[in-house]
Amino acid sequence: MADRVTVIGWDGSPLTDAARSALGAATLVAGAAHHLALPEVPPTAERIRLGSVDLAARRIAQHRGSAVVLADGDPGFFGVVRTLRAPEHGLEVEVVPAVSSVATAFARAGMPWDDAQIVVAHSRDLRRAVNVCRAHPKVAVLTSPGAGPAELALLLGPVHRTFVICEELGTEREQVTVVTSDRAVDHAWRDPNVVIVIGGFGEPSVQGGGWIAGRDPGYPSAVRGWALPADAYGPGGPGEGESTELRAAQLARLGPRVGDLVWDIGSGSGAAAVEAARFGAAVIAVDRDPEACRRTAAAARRHAVQLQVVQGTAPLVLEDLPEPDVVRVGAGGAPVVAACADRRPERIVAHATTRDEAEAIGRALAEGGYTVECTLLQAVELDTSAWTERERAVAFLLSGRRTHP
Repeated sequence: MADRVTVIGWDGSPLTDAARSALGAATLVAGAAHHLALPEVPPTAERIRLGSVDLAARRIAQHRGSAVVLADGDPGFFGVVRTLRAPEHGLEVEVVPAVSSVATAFARAGMPWDDAQIVVAHSRDLRRAVNVCRAHPKVAVLTSPGAGPAELALLLGPVHRTFVICEELGTEREQVTVVTSDRAVDHAWRDPNVVIVIGGFGEPSVQGGGWIAGRDPGYPSAVRGWALPADAYGPGGPGEGESTELRAAQLARLGPRVGDLVWDIGSGSGAAAVEAARFGAAVIAVDRDPEACRRTAAAARRHAVQLQVVQGTAPLVLEDLPEPDVVRVGAGGAPVVAACADRRPERIVAHATTRDEAEAIGRALAEGGYTVECTLLQAVELDTSAWTERERAVAFLLSGRRTHP
């Protein structure tokens, strides 16, 4: 094992005395090409081009001498420190940090960033980062080759955002560009870069600042809880098949979370779509009725959440939508459920008013490769002034869990 392992963050500014001392004594130096070209790197030191951090860690573990790993920005923030400290390598490291590239990017943009979501984008799971950009009004994306601004914009599609693209921060070639997402597709951007994604409407600014970094889990503070009552959705409220109790059970089985994309097919009043978005998930609400689409968009504005509304008839309209993680089918029955199963989301929930309809939906889920559960829900609303029945709702709740990828 190396006698000493020092991780040095580099943000383009002159190295600190501590960093110079560690680097001057190094017998092995690992880093990107621009790090290895720094004049402070000893000419006699073994040099490792940092591609796979895991492979570099194995080599460092076998080295006898003093090793230094150079990394952009703060190496403890989505950086190499986590990999180097993994139990399988057994490395104890000293860290000389620098300003993170995210902090630098927001500084260049002149914006606060304590209210931003921060995600790392890789080509293998870029859609997760895109879903966060769909769902939140301010996101910083740490990109990688094959998962840069152009790819991000392509997957956002019709969802309009503003990109602040910060290329090669801290170097002589540093450049900050502000473009709309549709313009980001037609340009070759230099690595490494950070993309600040801004758009839609979100949480209002808090006088004097917030209290927690990222998304405030208590927002919107005006309404606490979920499976909200009908009066939370304005005049008219949720319609038939959108009762509070049914919605609560559907949301519990879907489990929407940050990074997910939820399809809400037959969105109606928008209640289920809005509540999935309040969990931090990206949501596409689909309905064939223009008035239902209008109500869904109004409900989203009322609760200050981001979602995309698509007018069209399922299952045909679903063909051009991005891949979902979970799906709520509020209308369309077994044919729509079968079409959704073909897209292989993790979970699908639907409801039926008759046993025959419930059996048809259950068959569609089972034939699509899902484990099926069905519960008969009955909810009776009482007038507490007289303790008499005010309204009764009965529905079959069906849920499917994907059994195979």
